[in-house]
Amino acid sequence: MTDIRSMYKTELKELMERLGQKSFRAGQIFKWLHASMADSYEEMTDLSKALRSEMAEKFPIYGARCVTHLKSSIDGTEKFLFALHDDNVIESVLMRYNHGNSVCISSQVGCRMGCAFCASTLEGCVRDLSASEMLAQVYSIQKISGERVSNVVVMGSGEPLDNYDNLIRFIKLLSDPDGLNISRRSITVSTCGLVPKIIELADEELAITLAVSLHAPNDEKRKALMPVAKKYSMDELLSSCRYYFEKTGRRVTFEYALVEGANDSREDAKELAKRLSGMNCHVNLIPVNPVEERDCKRPAAEACRAFAGALDKYGVNATVRRELGSDISASCGQLRRSYLN
Repeated sequence: MTDIRSMYKTELKELMERLGQKSFRAGQIFKWLHASMADSYEEMTDLSKALRSEMAEKFPIYGARCVTHLKSSIDGTEKFLFALHDDNVIESVLMRYNHGNSVCISSQVGCRMGCAFCASTLEGCVRDLSASEMLAQVYSIQKISGERVSNVVVMGSGEPLDNYDNLIRFIKLLSDPDGLNISRRSITVSTCGLVPKIIELADEELAITLAVSLHAPNDEKRKALMPVAKKYSMDELLSSCRYYFEKTGRRVTFEYALVEGANDSREDAKELAKRLSGMNCHVNLIPVNPVEERDCKRPAAEACRAFAGALDKYGVNATVRRELGSDISASCGQLRRSYLN
């Protein structure tokens, strides 16, 4: 079945021509799907009834139906659990900042990466999301909230670079001037470190922000937390990050989940700073969110500040991420897991 919301305008034009329609219909349908975020052909009032009926029968629009919607009483962060057309569920988060609204979306149903502190990976990866299913999360949240989304972070459940082709299609559709027209500089993609895909992404020259989950100062500690580290060394990973900066001019962000007793010592900070020396980067320190099935514990706030201070002392820019939505299971995979159980 053709996934019409995942199609580029050129592909829609070819489809219209095959159906015996004027090519300008492609532009109309594209704007309905992406600028108006239409979930049905009935909304497309400038198309004939006959065409709307034919399209509905042959080319369904894959949306995302909200089944759970939680709002934090602490900071207004909103968490959404969406059901897809095959009844799989995914989660997304709306976060409000002074600079605008940011939406964190999922790229897969589950995740196959197996990181030791993450709830998303506990049941493995069920399947990839299509570009339309990634877009549907953004569009649904914008419609439900009634507020403009200005930043999109692909940092929810799943490894985006493990779903590479759909991710690239999603970015290009999301930033299309005839769609939501979200600046590519306002799109962040997070990866656990699939080195060949980082290099491939750099060569796309999309000018998006790359966030790399580092979580350790050396290979030994990283392997204990992240299975992907057994395949790609930190030297290989950091080399690909330097290449990304060279190709795009975009500063790389390193995500570092602080786990008590595992990677949060002053020695860890010093070793990390030495590895990142000379790189145009920023380190985002994240006190780990406790997951019932995992043994990882979060360090005290004072220890997190001390780690950030140590990095700063050694010349590496770092901040401790402000926690949002702590009362609504806003961390990756937690809401989906509680729903499935």
